[in-house]
Amino acid sequence: MDELMRQRRVYGADHDDPDPGPQPGRSYRELVGGPLDGLLLDVTGWTGAALREGAALNTEIGRFGPGGRAEYGPRGGDGDLWDWRGDTP
Repeated sequence: MDELMRQRRVYGADHDDPDPGPQPGRSYRELVGGPLDGLLLDVTGWTGAALREGAALNTEIGRFGPGGRAEYGPRGGDGDLWDWRGDTP
């Protein structure tokens, strides 16, 4: 894993985690745009169908505040990047 990738933070890591970055042997997608822009999402063990569908991720910093979710899904042609689709309550 290259050094730039190791410096990134993984979605869901605690803010006081001494190592909030990606871990060897895990699979990640980069979140692009929206409230979670730049975070990595651990998709280790996800099915092909789940990877094609994307995810609604809990976030307090989206349009709907606490309890809201940000929807992300794979970018056409580059499944490693997941684009923001919008926020939901």
